[in-house]
Amino acid sequence: MPELPEVEGVVRALVPKVEGKTIEKVELSQTIYNSWAEGKQCIVKAIEPNLFEQAMQGMTFSKITRRSKYIYFHLEKNNAEYLFVNHLGMTGAWFVVNDLNEITEEKFRKHTHGVFYLTSGELLVYSDIRRFGEMRFIVKEEEHAPLLQMAPEPFEEDACDFFLRKSELPKYQNKPIKEVIMDGQVISGCGNIYATESLFKMGIHPGRKTSRISKQRKIELFEVIRNILQESIDMGGSTISDYRNINGEAGGMQHRLKMYGKKICPQCGSNTKSMVIGGRTSVYCPQCQH
Repeated sequence: MPELPEVEGVVRALVPKVEGKTIEKVELSQTIYNSWAEGKQCIVKAIEPNLFEQAMQGMTFSKITRRSKYIYFHLEKNNAEYLFVNHLGMTGAWFVVNDLNEITEEKFRKHTHGVFYLTSGELLVYSDIRRFGEMRFIVKEEEHAPLLQMAPEPFEEDACDFFLRKSELPKYQNKPIKEVIMDGQVISGCGNIYATESLFKMGIHPGRKTSRISKQRKIELFEVIRNILQESIDMGGSTISDYRNINGEAGGMQHRLKMYGKKICPQCGSNTKSMVIGGRTSVYCPQCQH
């Protein structure tokens, strides 16, 4: 699943290509329409597909920003402001092309679920192989409660203090530290990849209870998380499995990962072990992490 650095990379790539442009029309896939007919809500949430298409028509992308792992497309029409929120899920990807055939990887071309025809003649395309992504058209954040429950951005001044306060709450005390730092209500944007890397760098076992980590160690851990997230942003994120920046571009952070997905510890040469924490496979070194 794309984490904060990957989503940041997508936003930075979209801004110069899409900001200021206007939507002529939108076409959603038959898969989305079929899912709604079956009582499900595949990708497009809370608004029926035909109404989504109608609502987006004539909208101008005034600004594109990131909040945690979400992409915020700020829209404007007739002097009124709206918000189009996208979560990439496991395999979501954006493309800005003149023709769908310009999407070179067949797996993305085959799983196109939203085509936004721009008045400039270009196509803004959303593809999602596994269809776990989300697209929401709302007026403001308050219409979707989870958006208001996210922790501050990790680069904000009060983010570390927020993390410390949250980690002291009874609901988190007996949870593994790995699960806590992957919780978007505690730290924004830190998922399995960067939690794994941060805990390895700190020498902390991912299953260690949060209550057994001192305040000073938590402060140091937060700083490591922030630094690794920034390093990944600078490297264009980690291209693992189906993650791509826009137009199929790959990141470079995967070449710098020390523990995620590794069989051998690069520090001591021991075989790594894995365990499931918070529903995710956690790889760690039994010798270096305690």
